[in-house]
Amino acid sequence: MKLNISNTFNTQLPADTDTSNTRRKVFDAAYANVNPKTPTHPELLHVSKDLAKSIGLKAEDLQSQAFLNVFSGSTIYPNTKPYAMAYAGHQFGNWAGQLGDGRAINLFEVLHNNNRWALQLKGAGETPFSRQGDGLAVLRSSLREYLCSEAMHYLGVPTTRALSLMLSGDKVLRDMLYDGNADYEKGAIVCRVAPTFIRFGNFELFASRNDIKNLKNLTDYTISHFYPDLGEPSISSYVEFFRAITMRTLDMVIHWQRVGFVHGVMNTDNMSVLGLTIDYGPYGWLEGFDFGWTPNTTDIQNKRYRFGNQPNIALWNLVQLANALFPLVKEAKPFEDILNDYKTNFDIKSLHMMRSKLGLQQSHDEDKKLIEELETCLLLTETDMTIFFRKLSALKKENNEDGLTIVNEAFYKANDISDSIARQWKSWFNDYSQRLDKEQLTDNQRKVKMNAVNPKYVLRNYMAQVAIDAANKEDYSLINELFDLLKHPYNEQSENEKWFAKRPEWARHKVGCSMLSCSS
Repeated sequence: MKLNISNTFNTQLPADTDTSNTRRKVFDAAYANVNPKTPTHPELLHVSKDLAKSIGLKAEDLQSQAFLNVFSGSTIYPNTKPYAMAYAGHQFGNWAGQLGDGRAINLFEVLHNNNRWALQLKGAGETPFSRQGDGLAVLRSSLREYLCSEAMHYLGVPTTRALSLMLSGDKVLRDMLYDGNADYEKGAIVCRVAPTFIRFGNFELFASRNDIKNLKNLTDYTISHFYPDLGEPSISSYVEFFRAITMRTLDMVIHWQRVGFVHGVMNTDNMSVLGLTIDYGPYGWLEGFDFGWTPNTTDIQNKRYRFGNQPNIALWNLVQLANALFPLVKEAKPFEDILNDYKTNFDIKSLHMMRSKLGLQQSHDEDKKLIEELETCLLLTETDMTIFFRKLSALKKENNEDGLTIVNEAFYKANDISDSIARQWKSWFNDYSQRLDKEQLTDNQRKVKMNAVNPKYVLRNYMAQVAIDAANKEDYSLINELFDLLKHPYNEQSENEKWFAKRPEWARHKVGCSMLSCSS
């Protein structure tokens, strides 16, 4: 197994001079060197072959002992030095100070076909930033992250990727619901992949300590390697750097809203400077359409990270990043202008996104009202978002009276739809049909375009939980089945219709099928 190693982060940025693996505050450094914990009996459960090819691995490499050893943390790839990143962050709106990679250990960077990839292991042991944790991860959370990372990629959502899922062969103690009932679970390790794992919090750490030298070093490094079109370091390039991050973050959130994904823990340390979905913890997919839903049990009271609030939280987080970068610019107005543009651009892009979900190619003044009335209808009774939009594409312009029948499968309790609710829906379908009359697309052309943005298959939490339950009984077949399903989320896949279904009633309140905790 040969990789084209091309390390930059830990060769161009300062390391902590303390090389011990002890919990501590790390100053004047972007990272601390630390080796993964050697697992007792690593076992490869699944690998993303397409991603492996993208980083320069061959098919035979994936079956090798070297692959198993390196990506389980058993051995260190030659001439590399693993490390954990130092960063800070705001968690649930409050300043948390130094955080850092508490469960992630960065192995190395690879350059392949002019693309740079950073690879890190999650769940490979403690680091200086582990605080009270053990740095390990369990199978249930690792499986969910592995499947969802790749599922999001194939949905077209900007995301970190996942190369491999392994069992460590060790037991890990976890209190899943934080209710005092801790138990041992199967330990697991995921290899995560992204061009870089730099977060908003990396900049916040240096800014909070008034370490302007390293703040500038980190910013210059990030621009040089990931935003090279911005040119040489200067006040103007720092402003444009923030603008680029803002736009990428906005695009990411628009994609989340499009497919009904709720991140669940949008802390600033979980925000990528490349606008990638990062840190899959207590995430979830909308079952019933609900702006107020959050998948995170820790967030259940305030619902800070609820579905409808994700665009606002992204903006709040960008304000914190602007504050961190301010010392390099020393002027607030450029940041304020960009943040104000975010609000305007969100309205424009959100409207465009919703038009695409409805198969509308042209722009008309009544579109915003049509969308608002649709959202009102979707909230009248529990309505599955994914199924609704997928089924809606089958509507014929001249048959708007059939609208309710066409989307009937999306209603959790179709028999409970009252006459008044039915009238509201029929009114909306009538307006929608009239709006479609202004389009040039045929019904079939519109269906194709709608089905290209409205997925048929998403990783519903109950689906992941079924795979987890099977895996805990050493049946790993569902991991492969779901992985293959989610590689083609927009295809009909008639052989997989069983997964195109509402959440079963048994899963409504089952642990892992609706809300999740931050527990690993």
